[in-house]
Amino acid sequence: MVKSINLPIILSSLLLICIGILVIYSSSKELAIQQSIFTLVGLLVFLFVSRIDVRALKSIISPLYLMTIFMLLLVLFLGIETRGSVRWIPLGIFNIQPSEFAKPILILFLARFWSQKQPNWRNIFKSFFWVLPLVFLIFEQPDLGSSLTIISIWIGMLFASRISFKKILTLILVIILTVPVGWLFLHDYQRQRITSFLSPQSDPLGRGYNLIQSTIAVGSGEVFGRGLGRGTQSRLQFLPEFRTDFIFASIAEEMGFLGTLIILGLYLYLAVYCLNLARRSDDPFSFLIVLGTLSMLLFQFFVNVGMNIGLLPITGITLPLISYGGSSLIATLFSLGLVSSVGRFQKELTEDA
Repeated sequence: MVKSINLPIILSSLLLICIGILVIYSSSKELAIQQSIFTLVGLLVFLFVSRIDVRALKSIISPLYLMTIFMLLLVLFLGIETRGSVRWIPLGIFNIQPSEFAKPILILFLARFWSQKQPNWRNIFKSFFWVLPLVFLIFEQPDLGSSLTIISIWIGMLFASRISFKKILTLILVIILTVPVGWLFLHDYQRQRITSFLSPQSDPLGRGYNLIQSTIAVGSGEVFGRGLGRGTQSRLQFLPEFRTDFIFASIAEEMGFLGTLIILGLYLYLAVYCLNLARRSDDPFSFLIVLGTLSMLLFQFFVNVGMNIGLLPITGITLPLISYGGSSLIATLFSLGLVSSVGRFQKELTEDA
């Protein structure tokens, strides 16, 4: 059993999860217990998925994609509203957020697509056609952060499909030209988040409040932090969403610069492991799964940290494996289970050879 466990992934993931639970526990014992339960469920999902050869999943990817579309449609009709967003479907004792599970399903879908197709313009547009329903349904919730993550997965896997440099430059130009059009589709509060990022001091008690309090929390932690449960910004409720979107700022305040370095080091270790695994993979489907998962994790990490320290606008993206939330944690461990499966069966093939 031990040999079948991917220690690099499981150890780095558990350390990140434990840091998150510690910070959550310092403010709410009940939520920390809930997150621990989510962790156990996520680990079971991870172990189950990691023991399946990912190539055997190809036949069920289309049904999984259609089920994801169906679940996102259900959110529009049966979802419960929380802080102005309708993202969760109530299932008795717990709620499920389909937009989180759309991420690993999309990774599987695009991995199969690009392992069978050449990255010409026709297939590029075709791949975007399959991604568009997910982006639209998630954006309607509204959930800008998850919508951007879905797009980042598409872009990351498009690059992994070995698209030509000329096409990359063309796509970058198209994205730059379409950004002003995208502004027209944003909700008022989403536009305010962007404008407040550019000038938070213009409305310090309104639109710029979250950004200002987050940067204060990060800076007040200094090198060693104030100590668990002693962060004034989060404990006195100055820092909003300090268990989800702004948990990095909460960690920086309570564990200091050293605590954030540990987090950065663990993510870097996980990223390097994934890159090495992808480099050794000779199966295009497995290769794309690894890089798709990596692009999802890195995008969420950089955007979350960037908005916590004032370098990026606030978009509502959580910190993978650390932020409170069952659906996000389980979906992330599901994705890492796919990566673990690639590593396991790749190793078995090498040993058999």
